[in-house]
Amino acid sequence: MIDLSGRVAIVTGAGNGLGREHALLLARRGARVVVNDLDQAAADAVVAEIKKADGTAVAFMASVTDYATVKAMVDDTIARWGRVDILVNNAGILRDKTFAKMDLDDFRLVVEVHLMGSVNCTKAVWDHMRAQNYGRVVMTTSSSGLYGSFGQSNYGAAKMALVGLMQTLALEGARNNIRVNCIAPTAATQMLEGILPRGELDLLHPARVSPGMLVLVGEDAPTRAILCCGAGSFEAANITLTPGAFVGEGPDAAEAVVASWPKIVDRSDEFVPEAGQQQAGLELENAGYRGAAKGAS
Repeated sequence: MIDLSGRVAIVTGAGNGLGREHALLLARRGARVVVNDLDQAAADAVVAEIKKADGTAVAFMASVTDYATVKAMVDDTIARWGRVDILVNNAGILRDKTFAKMDLDDFRLVVEVHLMGSVNCTKAVWDHMRAQNYGRVVMTTSSSGLYGSFGQSNYGAAKMALVGLMQTLALEGARNNIRVNCIAPTAATQMLEGILPRGELDLLHPARVSPGMLVLVGEDAPTRAILCCGAGSFEAANITLTPGAFVGEGPDAAEAVVASWPKIVDRSDEFVPEAGQQQAGLELENAGYRGAAKGAS
């Protein structure tokens, strides 16, 4: 059983939808929860629900785009409960339009909320987690970022950027037992109302996603995982690298790439690199240089 007794969690955008379900589940498993939202009444309602079930929670109204306010929330949490163990970066917005019709301000806003909001919150807890040699951080990515979605260039760009952030922070946090993961939910939130039929929305209740979040913040959580989930189904996404093909250099190198394309994209022996430098190691090995390990830069 995943027992979070004694742990302290911050969930952003927790007044409704996914964030609310995350907060309720964390509290049921024993964590003390900071319910962050821009809507004070919504956050207060979640706190009241947690307390009614004999849990411990406090509301904190803050925009994740305002680092000073986010830092104040973290400082208040540490002053109140002495620690922060879990951060679930859940807050987000939509401004959907095709790229041709999208205003750049809407592009920047979505990136600011999803990407920089997660950066702000993670930065605010990072040194504390390093000092206590324990931390669990969840980024909320999306299939729109992993695979694309028509009309969501801003959202997809921000969500894929969170995967890159997770990949590096998981490496940097490992020595201090900080595990960083991504969750890619499919859930019937306010963002999907009117888009999907009622039968699908009922199956995609946010509560069916939150167990995946719980796994990513537990004592035995993985790190660098991309967990996709919805309707009670769970899948893992990976960014892989094929073994590729060596074509060398010269005036016909581009044509050689075209000729080698089937081998280059052959996924039969693809793998998940342990770090970005592994690409360079593979390429040097393919070029015949045996002195560099695949992890070498």
